Amino acid sequence: MIDTAFLITAFTTLFVVIDPPGQTPIFMALTQGMDSRTRRGIALRACLTAAGILAMFAAFGEAVLGFVGISMPAFRVAGGVLLFLTALDMLFERRTKRREDRAEAEDHADPSVFPLGIPLIAGPGSIATMILLAGQHPGAEGLATVIGVMLAVLAVVLFLYLISGLLARLLGKTGLNVVTRLLGMLLAALAVQFILDGLRAFGFAG
Repeated sequence: MIDTAFLITAFTTLFVVIDPPGQTPIFMALTQGMDSRTRRGIALRACLTAAGILAMFAAFGEAVLGFVGISMPAFRVAGGVLLFLTALDMLFERRTKRREDRAEAEDHADPSVFPLGIPLIAGPGSIATMILLAGQHPGAEGLATVIGVMLAVLAVVLFLYLISGLLARLLGKTGLNVVTRLLGMLLAALAVQFILDGLRAFGFAG
């Protein structure tokens, strides 16, 4: 049986890495001037695209690592470092700026697959997190649990996309910055835990 602590940790980690509140202003910028029906379609396609990619890496990511000779503890340490760097970007607002620059650089009529689905939702951090979480509970039950948690987080992303206009008016830019920094602090702690788990598997930590 999958314990409740793992469910909470998995949801929190994915939520912080994907950062639904931080995604919302980018979605608004990419869909500015579009009607409600078009925005709903883009939001749904972006989340479905990200779900397919993340599920694929959860299912086959560890096998790919094994094929190239990378152990799960080593990937756990590397993933923890990557997540920690992401947390630093969130704390100092570099992550939001890069996202905005990447979105402005693309001139696609339909941004659902790129850049929304990839790499804003299903980016390096979320892909690494899916592989790490799936590796903690190998087997069909663990995979189903991780995918279920991922779908729950993407449901939050979709919901915030659909109410993005209202959310932006309620929180404002300052409110969104505060939420992003709080999530960054939480992600930094979770990243350190991933690193410690990897080192413990190698016998370097008690």
